[in-house]
Amino acid sequence: QVQIEELGGGLVQPGGSQRLSCASSGSPFNMYHMGWFRQAPGKERELVALWITGGEFRYGDSVKGRFTISRDNRKNMVFLQMNSLKPEDTAVYYCNVRTKLTPDYDYWGQGTQVTVSS
Repeated sequence: QVQIEELGGGLVQPGGSQRLSCASSGSPFNMYHMGWFRQAPGKERELVALWITGGEFRYGDSVKGRFTISRDNRKNMVFLQMNSLKPEDTAVYYCNVRTKLTPDYDYWGQGTQVTVSS
């Protein structure tokens, strides 16, 4: 059984930075991807950043150049460094693990709130 633990989140001022962490247990080492999605009130869930097997990284258009995802293979964790935060980054951030190629094998964390406000 795949378990996901998210750390980080909270209130940050516009222009500030924040770091989210996600740890996965019970997932295979050779998982397909691991990363972050977010959902703001009244909006659909959207891609933030993914680490994909083989070492590829993928980012949502709205966060390119501001957010960076990194991975610790030994600990089976990913980290999301968020810089130059904007009020529109306010959302619940969900860690996602996909153990095989299709969404049938997706696992989700419970989410952590990030609020960007002065």
